[in-house]
Amino acid sequence: MDKVGIGIIGCGNISGAYLTAMASFPILDIRGVADLNRELADAKAAEFNVAVKTVEELFADPKVEIIVNLTIPKAHVAVALQALDAGKHTYSEKPLGINFAEGKKLAEAAKARNLRIGAAPDTFLGGGHQTARSLIDKGVIGQPVGGSATFMCPGHERWHPNPAFFYEVGGGPMLDMGPYYITDLVNLLGPVSQVAGFATTPRSERLITSEPRNGERIPVQVPTHVNGMMAFANGAVVQIAMSFDVAGHKHVPLEIYGTEGTLVVPDPEQVRRPCGISEEGRCVRGPAGHSTLCRWQLPLARRRRHGACDPLQPAASRQWRSGAACARSHGSVPHRCRDRPNGHDHHGNGAPCPLVRFHRRRTAGEISFRRKDYA
Repeated sequence: MDKVGIGIIGCGNISGAYLTAMASFPILDIRGVADLNRELADAKAAEFNVAVKTVEELFADPKVEIIVNLTIPKAHVAVALQALDAGKHTYSEKPLGINFAEGKKLAEAAKARNLRIGAAPDTFLGGGHQTARSLIDKGVIGQPVGGSATFMCPGHERWHPNPAFFYEVGGGPMLDMGPYYITDLVNLLGPVSQVAGFATTPRSERLITSEPRNGERIPVQVPTHVNGMMAFANGAVVQIAMSFDVAGHKHVPLEIYGTEGTLVVPDPEQVRRPCGISEEGRCVRGPAGHSTLCRWQLPLARRRRHGACDPLQPAASRQWRSGAACARSHGSVPHRCRDRPNGHDHHGNGAPCPLVRFHRRRTAGEISFRRKDYA
């Protein structure tokens, strides 16, 4: 098998995810990693048992076919242009560039050299996202008329070891997180024809509370709360909110509204997540006979009484489980239904719970669901 030589430039926080994933592809040959901070490059090379090289050495290596550009956003285009000049294809972390002019310049340079460029994200290719696309294409929710896309958090300075670049030119929530959501929306609905929006900067500086820079204050150079509207060529109008200034909320990441139903799309930042659909308050089936997950059809208070998903919980804990599924996972501990007389449980020993519960199961390459009706 002829391997594809890869050179990685940028050894920051995200590089570990790339190197971990690349190790599972035998066709890839990691020729080396490079970073302006040699200590970072040395540490990453030692962790993943790859060679340390300078940027110039990677560009000069004839066996390197693709440069994976993991530098900070404002350096993406400059590094990519150098890679193209060296005769290498290039793939960048998002965003491709920090503005339209930069992206166009890079695309024209690649075309002139007959080389390829690419950029993250690729999460829209995950099974849940492709299932959502299939449901829309099949007309299950009718004509798409609108939607909402939401990412709002208090800021990355709470967890990232070096968060300053998120607040420099090229950063901010729209360029950092927006590519996940907008890429998924374009995949689902097609091209955008018009946009409008507002952007604000509530704070001029941020306090880092993560290590190793805990206690340091950093300046904010970009808007950190962005709200917009996107009008798609197919007639749908979607609202989008991206923020580093919101303490908490109860919005789902992505919803598509249709004339016949509403589609709850998986978190665009994640590859393996379930999608769900509600049609007049009922769950309907998705492609290939799989049941879909109707996550939000019940009032929040009722869902809480039944121990169902609270949207403020971490994504990893958001599950709908039947009583039988809970029994398999946690032994014989019953889950009481406080809406029913005498506290009947979900394990078949009393009156059934009136809810429809789901237990999700992951299979190779896609998400599928097992449905258990207690109605």
